[in-house]
Amino acid sequence: LVRQLREAIYALDAETAIDHVRTLEEARSDALASPRLTALLLGLFALLAVVITATGLAGVMALLVNQRTRELGIRLALGAAPRNVLQMVLRQGLALVAVGLALGFVGALALRRVMSGLLFAVEPGDPLTWLVVSLALLLVAATACFIPARRVTLIDPLRALRSE
Repeated sequence: LVRQLREAIYALDAETAIDHVRTLEEARSDALASPRLTALLLGLFALLAVVITATGLAGVMALLVNQRTRELGIRLALGAAPRNVLQMVLRQGLALVAVGLALGFVGALALRRVMSGLLFAVEPGDPLTWLVVSLALLLVAATACFIPARRVTLIDPLRALRSE
């Protein structure tokens, strides 16, 4: 097709230079290469941030549970239901997450103009996007809090009393 196109153009004007012929799909792909790379890198960094956040939160919760082993063991020895102790630890962890989400929300509001240049077909203040992202972060955080909190229910009260 390129050869026929060149012949037709040369037939009209032999002086016309045709040096680079490509399809519309190739031109579109070349034009979108940089935004696609930016989006891919931002997505990878966001995924890395979520993994680091989950790991850090699970580590903090594990430390809090470890420091409170004696107290939680006493609660269990005195008859506290493991479910209630689990809920207490989860509630404390999710309170930290709520503070983090509130601070993140304020930061995101401040950076809306910067992010608007990187978004395609999404408004920077789109409520559905904000809700989905917040719920996803809350789910990740709840999972990260649940793992150490679940270990609390497995504490042997006698070992916890002897731990210090």
